[in-house]
Amino acid sequence: MSSTLLRGRTLSFVRWPETIDDHSAWRYEEDGGLLIGDGRIVASGAYADVEKQAGEGVKKIDHRPHLLLPGFIDTHVHFPQMQVIASYGAELLDWLNTYTFPEETKFANAQHGRRIARLFLDEMVRHGTTTVTAYCSVHKASAEAFFAESHDRNMLNIAGKVMMDRNAPEGVLDTPQSGYDDTKALIKEWHGKGRQHYAITPRFAITSSPEQMEMAGALCREHPDLHMQTHLSENHAEIAFTQQLYPWSRDYTDVYEHYGLLGKNSLFGHCIHLSEREADALSQSGSVAVFCPTSNLFLGSGLFDYQRFRRREKPLRIASATDVGGGTNYSMLRTMDEGYKVIALNGEKLNPFQSFWQITRGNAEALSVVQKIGTLDEGTDADIVVLDARATPAMRLRMETAQTLAQELFLLQTLGDDRAVREVYVAGRAAKSDMANRAPDAFIA
Repeated sequence: MSSTLLRGRTLSFVRWPETIDDHSAWRYEEDGGLLIGDGRIVASGAYADVEKQAGEGVKKIDHRPHLLLPGFIDTHVHFPQMQVIASYGAELLDWLNTYTFPEETKFANAQHGRRIARLFLDEMVRHGTTTVTAYCSVHKASAEAFFAESHDRNMLNIAGKVMMDRNAPEGVLDTPQSGYDDTKALIKEWHGKGRQHYAITPRFAITSSPEQMEMAGALCREHPDLHMQTHLSENHAEIAFTQQLYPWSRDYTDVYEHYGLLGKNSLFGHCIHLSEREADALSQSGSVAVFCPTSNLFLGSGLFDYQRFRRREKPLRIASATDVGGGTNYSMLRTMDEGYKVIALNGEKLNPFQSFWQITRGNAEALSVVQKIGTLDEGTDADIVVLDARATPAMRLRMETAQTLAQELFLLQTLGDDRAVREVYVAGRAAKSDMANRAPDAFIA
């Protein structure tokens, strides 16, 4: 495979930036180079140094003056909910029953699933996201459609079919046994195929019976290297209903704890209304709390206490995510813009380096895949986003007065969207421009 040499201003992180002036937390090259070969980063650093390693015949692409960062990572997103996004006027449980569950019944049709999977991954790439942790529908065919599309694009994605056997319409229910069997079959077919990863996915305690929760726990024991994803403590009515369904539990988290679902590969969406005991349990198990700010604001669920969770004596591992369709945008830039506001409402601030750490290395660490993605380190997969801080007239005007990298990043976070994403490389392939050049009839199911 031929090599490619990218040139631009490169930025990646080595750890959490404690302050806006914590320069040792990131690597920045004003004139940087990334040498890509066989889908991986072969060399990274100052352009003059990297160019010397490139050899003859390498393809050179100059992205100056734009920023090159690791591709964005979205750690909690519902791909079947593309046609649910922007649905009016409901809190969580009503929203699920009114909009989400009826929409997800359509995914019994494999062709519908493949079409939405294609359009969903198009949107991810358009917005600079190169890896997602996705919920499919209850239907095995929906997960097959997602993984097939992801594999065709050579993306590193994590996904699973939801397991849910009660408190939802018949068209989106499985059984404890069929949920287990379908999950086992999907793991065998897709986990480790190319860059695909499987996540065991009980939707949440409300839609899984004790028997199904037992099956989910069994799957986690049988496949300890796999991710597990579910929802936790998003909404007060959800918490109360869960306690009714599991009256023996000390709290919501205790339900998942009881069935063996906590652990370093366990991702819990939302985690807004945690007690101190619950936060301790998540911390001690190494579980991940996933911050979904646009969704939490849109559904009126509450404010995730990001900085306190990081600072507490037993800190939480934290990821961030769009949660589309409860969330309002596919963009991790827009997500962190709303995250900044949520954190400000809690009386704190998140500096722009912390935001960009979170949606790159931070989310990779939360997913335990930082050895593969989330940085620009040599040997990692060449998933890269190219950002243009002058992409719109308003951004160009503001950039006239931006004097620091921090100001530029905050501008990208505050005003940026898919227009600020100039190019996206997935395993070294220029995916956004490839998508733009696709024939129009490729979008028709």
